[in-house]
Amino acid sequence: MRLKDKVAIITGAGSGIGRVTADLFASEGAKVICADIDPNAGEDTARGIRGKHGVGHYVRVDIGNESDAESLSAEVMRLYGRVDILVNNAAIFIFKGLDASLEDWQRSIGINVIGTALVTKHVVEKMKESGGGTIVNLASISSFVAQPHLLTYSATKAAILQMTRNMAMDLAPHNIRVNSVCPGSILTPAVERYMKTMKMTVDQLNAEEGAKTLLKRVGQPREVATAILFLASDEASYITGTFLLVDGGYTAM
Repeated sequence: MRLKDKVAIITGAGSGIGRVTADLFASEGAKVICADIDPNAGEDTARGIRGKHGVGHYVRVDIGNESDAESLSAEVMRLYGRVDILVNNAAIFIFKGLDASLEDWQRSIGINVIGTALVTKHVVEKMKESGGGTIVNLASISSFVAQPHLLTYSATKAAILQMTRNMAMDLAPHNIRVNSVCPGSILTPAVERYMKTMKMTVDQLNAEEGAKTLLKRVGQPREVATAILFLASDEASYITGTFLLVDGGYTAM
């Protein structure tokens, strides 16, 4: 087991990539804190882990609220006395261009950028007490390429990529590694909701979005989760301050 007895916090664990990652981490021996703003979704993830004889615990967190971020780290220490891994997965998806309102910008930056920073700020203090750890931030192919009408989202994901580098530099003396995973088009519940709105089938999604990749298909959440697992594990012990693209070759075209 690659994460045996490690304590891992995963934000946005209630659905999509976060849920699959939480389940995978638990199967690899981690004690998983499923942090999410939605109590039903977050507890469902934790319950599913426990149902497979893993260790899963739900904590309600609005990452844009600093008191929640502080309470999260305190709760993990109360439960387990240490924290080894943080996966900053929680995000809000506001897809707007220059038509974005001030509120759109505040929500997008407040959750995706400031929220990620706040959770990290409080968790790393506990990681230092534990002798080190590892952080995986969820960036995106949108950190690298321009896409139409995604200004509010892409700006935050580009920021997360640079935050990863700065965090890696600042935290290396404390034996804390920081890296990013950058997914491409992944068949998450958010994408499925979009497909429903557009009355689109999976075959149509693959024809439209998959065609932009070398592998000619969209990805699955588990394909991103395994990349997160690698960077969080000791197998990546000499990797910090970098990113791993999980995009089917989208950015290579």
